[in-house]
Amino acid sequence: MSTEIDTRDDDDAGLAKSVYRTVTPGYTSHSDDGMNAIGWAVFLGVVLLLVPLLPLIVVVWGVNKVIEAVIGDAKSEE
Repeated sequence: MSTEIDTRDDDDAGLAKSVYRTVTPGYTSHSDDGMNAIGWAVFLGVVLLLVPLLPLIVVVWGVNKVIEAVIGDAKSEE
């Protein structure tokens, strides 16, 4: 097996002149069902944790809007 590389300046100098054999198999694209399942499990876990907190988030948002409205009215009167 030769390990030399041809470095001549021909028109196709960018092309490989020799091919090296490898022990690793070639890669073929495939769907990764295991990682998809983990991703869905994490997503559903986050949703299950955040849905019970949704009413609290809405209340905090509403209180914040009321406070902004009151402070905005107070500043406009000055």
